[in-house]
Amino acid sequence: MKMLRILLSVILICMLLPVSVSSEALPRCTSALIEAQTGMCIGGTDADVQVPAGTQTKLMTVYLMAEAAASGRFTPETVLTVSPAAEGAPGASIWLRGGEKMSVLDLLRGVIVGNANDACIALACAVSGSEEAFVRDMNAAAFSLGMRSTVFADCTGLSAENLTTAHDLGMLCRALLGYEWLRPVFTTWRCFLRGDATELVNENRLTRTDDTLCGFKAGHGDASGYTLTLAAQQEQMTLIAAVLGCPDGDQRFADAKKLLAKGFAEYYVTTPDLSAEFMQPVRVRHGTDAAVLPQTGELLSIAAPRSESLSTAVVLPRWLDAPVHRGDVIGTAAFYCGDTLLYESPLTAADDVPRRSFLHTLRMLLAAL
Repeated sequence: MKMLRILLSVILICMLLPVSVSSEALPRCTSALIEAQTGMCIGGTDADVQVPAGTQTKLMTVYLMAEAAASGRFTPETVLTVSPAAEGAPGASIWLRGGEKMSVLDLLRGVIVGNANDACIALACAVSGSEEAFVRDMNAAAFSLGMRSTVFADCTGLSAENLTTAHDLGMLCRALLGYEWLRPVFTTWRCFLRGDATELVNENRLTRTDDTLCGFKAGHGDASGYTLTLAAQQEQMTLIAAVLGCPDGDQRFADAKKLLAKGFAEYYVTTPDLSAEFMQPVRVRHGTDAAVLPQTGELLSIAAPRSESLSTAVVLPRWLDAPVHRGDVIGTAAFYCGDTLLYESPLTAADDVPRRSFLHTLRMLLAAL
């Protein structure tokens, strides 16, 4: 009997000790740093490696509801009748019951602050009629946003078949930044639903301490590890950090904060300028005018490292053959940071230059006499 008591005590102590998960069981740790205005990826590790999305999947659920609100179908104050499909959802919940009434905003608080799976399903059914139809809409929206390595299997993130990349997730967060009314929800640490009956506490602890924060979400799961998406603003620049597959909760915060600090310290946003010396007229052969001016459209802003100088290379032909039409692409302007090509912008003809007719040529010859 004494030996049995000792054995039970050893088992109890082992149960109370922290569990060490082998590195082989953990997902691959990946990250991305996105500059929000330009969409440029300016940092991270294995940003395009596909990994389980986990509860970050819920961000697409939030996005589709925000899209539905933008289209006029809902407002944040719209009161929804909870679908019976939401009742009893596994995992985190706000204990919804089929037929219960709750506003869109409170359901979003349940998803964003409380990580509630039943609130996700309630929103999905309200937007698309069923979770199955909503998942199709999620994948269509991912494609439209350029999230080419993302696949959604449910609206909650419970399935390990929800796959994404840190870069794709950063692009989803960039789209969510367009909905300013969501920012107070994303930056809420603690709130209540049903009066004071249901308390929600955000897993993203930075919502308590970081006043530069714009959003987004912290999460964890067996397949996804610990995950975090953050957006922060300093002066005129907003950066998005996505960290996936961390082995513990503290590392995701440390990695994300390190990415953001590096981005704010080392990058700035600028719009290249083409000076007049680059935009010399291009000769036109057999045209009613001897030359045509090149022009560029609206130039894109870029996120450039402070340590590198920007340079411009313009490529234009020595001449063009008439006719030349306004808007015809006649060259390119390439913008470099050091030896790295940032992007190219087409140069187009500023005016029409018709081909000379025989009569026009004859008049020119007579005028020259």
